[in-house]
Amino acid sequence: MEVKWGMFTPYIPYFFSLLALILLIEQISYLKKKRFLPGPTLVFPFLGNAISLVTYPTNFWDLQSSYAKSSPLGISANYIIGRYILYIYSTDLSHKIFANVRPDAFHLVGHPFGKKLFGEHNLIYMFGQQHKDMRRRIAPNFTPRALQTYTDIQQRIILKHLVSWCIKSKGQSIPLRILCRDMNLETSQTVFVGPYLNEESRKRFNVDYNFFNVGLMKLPIDLPGFAFRNARLAVERLVETLGGCAEGSEKKMKSGEEPTCLIDFWMQENLRELSEKPFEYSYKEIGGHLFDFLFAAQDASTSSLLWAVAYLDSHPQVLEKVRKEVAKFWVPEDNSIIRSEQLREMKYTEAVAREVVRIRAPATMVPHIAGVDFQLTENYVIPKGTIVFPSVFDSSFQGFTDPEAFDPNRFTEERQEDRVYKKNFLAFGAGAHQCVGQRYAINHLMLFIAMFTTLVDFKRDRTDGCDEIAYVPTIVPKDDCRVFLSQKCAQFPCAS
Repeated sequence: MEVKWGMFTPYIPYFFSLLALILLIEQISYLKKKRFLPGPTLVFPFLGNAISLVTYPTNFWDLQSSYAKSSPLGISANYIIGRYILYIYSTDLSHKIFANVRPDAFHLVGHPFGKKLFGEHNLIYMFGQQHKDMRRRIAPNFTPRALQTYTDIQQRIILKHLVSWCIKSKGQSIPLRILCRDMNLETSQTVFVGPYLNEESRKRFNVDYNFFNVGLMKLPIDLPGFAFRNARLAVERLVETLGGCAEGSEKKMKSGEEPTCLIDFWMQENLRELSEKPFEYSYKEIGGHLFDFLFAAQDASTSSLLWAVAYLDSHPQVLEKVRKEVAKFWVPEDNSIIRSEQLREMKYTEAVAREVVRIRAPATMVPHIAGVDFQLTENYVIPKGTIVFPSVFDSSFQGFTDPEAFDPNRFTEERQEDRVYKKNFLAFGAGAHQCVGQRYAINHLMLFIAMFTTLVDFKRDRTDGCDEIAYVPTIVPKDDCRVFLSQKCAQFPCAS
């Protein structure tokens, strides 16, 4: 049947009138939620400011922070993909968000569209007793015994990659971001599920994790051919792979073998608890939690390693002090490894690691969704469904002495600013969902700093703006930390 388009002509004005009405209602809804808060007065229909967020994330979040600083409350508003968002600058209000993660208040999501991306089985979505039980079961993953097992693995992999980086540099500057990411991915895979991933699985794993990383920074369009869809499907495959590792580990632990990686310590604890009081779990569920660990360890660690190199290069007196301290405890020519007890004695190196994490908190914000209308302040109620972004990055520059300065001494026993200004050090979160693996993260950063500074001579290839912040999705130096590298010691220790 032939369609006569002219028959629709009389309805065109009504169509545009309806469209205008919908857009007007959208703007009014945004302004009603925003009320007196600073933020853009008008927003683009449906998309809001999503284009600028995806295209220029650094500028977008800097602007949100500026808006929030201009308000006595320390809050700013915006609108993204049909969702009203709040940015929290105030440390006290950020703590209020962290302290109220529960079904009838705020839901931690890790990403504005995280539940769709990460899947159902994830530690960050748990509440109450279920969450407490899970954290209790994974506690053995981070005992001194377990951490020493991981330390041995971490050093072998760090050393292997440092050797290849020096060969790759050969008098030319090289960007470290992708190299650090690859090193950390191998470290995470080996520490978490080491013997249960064969070479083919690792290659597939790396491809899928790259799909995930790319999709994190794209518009959440879940259609074929879009990066977000590729990321979501990649996560499903990764979780399935990790679930298979959990199954293999359980069989090995049942046979009485000693744990050699994180999943072994976890399955060993599960089997112990099952013998006392049965509980239910699935390998897919464990795989989802393992992916949560991987995500937390991978990109955040890459960020911290890069900023450590950047700040050590620009602060030679700190670099020299680190090298002297490490030399007291570790002689690489002896082909020995750094033991956990030696690492704990490196107080200044730990202070450097903590200062790196403070001044450049890797995950700058921790997204939550308001499950109900929530009275945040006397004058402002957060509407249900709002995506709330407490800024742990901004908190790092509140309270501390001369907070813009890179000063590891603030974390020494003499000054103890980590205790005096504890509420402002939010890089590992706060409340019930505070990062369970923070000791592992600090150990990894310390080991890298100790080995990198001892084994390698390095110099930044400085360009204008090289230390500006870029989001990928965690924050990194804008130039991807481009450096000249050369071997410092007479010979590298044995990596076996």
